[in-house]
Amino acid sequence: MASGTRTTDENTTTPRERRGSLHALRFRLVDSPDSYGAKRRAKRAMWLSETFPDLAEMSVLDLGGRLGSWTKVPVRPKHVHVVNLEPLPAELPDWAEADHADACELPPAILNRRYDLVFSNSVLEHVGGHERRRRMAEAIRALAPRHWVQTPYRYFPVEPHWVAPGMQFLPVPARVAVARKWPLAYTPGKSWEAAMRQVLTTELIGRAELRYLFPDSTIRAERMLGLTKSIIAVRTA
Repeated sequence: MASGTRTTDENTTTPRERRGSLHALRFRLVDSPDSYGAKRRAKRAMWLSETFPDLAEMSVLDLGGRLGSWTKVPVRPKHVHVVNLEPLPAELPDWAEADHADACELPPAILNRRYDLVFSNSVLEHVGGHERRRRMAEAIRALAPRHWVQTPYRYFPVEPHWVAPGMQFLPVPARVAVARKWPLAYTPGKSWEAAMRQVLTTELIGRAELRYLFPDSTIRAERMLGLTKSIIAVRTA
C-alpha cells in the first residue's frame, strides 16, 4: 500500500453525515409525533384540562399559538381565538378565529373583548425584553379572569430551543456561534444575521420575574428528572 494512503470502511462517516445524524436525534427527542417533547406537550394539555374542568365550554384567547395545536388536545374549548404574527390560516373551523397581531400591542378590537381564559405556551420568552413581557402580561390579566402562561425555565441546564447545555448563560457572540453550528438546533447552518436575530429574541426567564409579571397567579413547575423544566403562571378564578 502506498505511503499516505488512507483506508475507509462502511462504518466511516463524514462530518456532514455526523451532523445529519445528530439533527435526526433532535427530531426523535423533540419534534417527532412520538418524541419525548410531544409526550410532554400532551401531558401539559391534559394538565390544562384538569386545571380548568369547564374548558370545553370556554372561550379561549391563545396568544402566539397555532390553531393546529388545538386539534390534538384531549379537551378542546368551545371557541378559540388565535393571535399570532405568522400568516393566517386559509380556512378556519367554525369553532375558531384568527388574527394577525402583536401579543404585546393588541389592537382595540381584541383589547375591548373578554374571554374566559387566556392561554400562552412558550411565547413569553420571545417577545423582546422585560418591558414587552410586562405589556403582554398586563393584557393577559385584563382580558380574562383565568390564564395559563407557560415559558421554559431559565435555570434548567439545557436550553430547550437549541437543545444545547448551558447555552442561555453564554455571552451573545458565543450563543450566536452555537445557534449557527450546533447540530441539535432546529435549523443549523443559518446565516450570522439570522442566528443573531434568533438569539436576541430568545430570553429565558426565572420564577422571580414570572411572579412579578403575574402577582395574583400561582406559579407551577413542570419537572424533568426532578429539575424544573418550565414554569407556568396559572390563575383559576
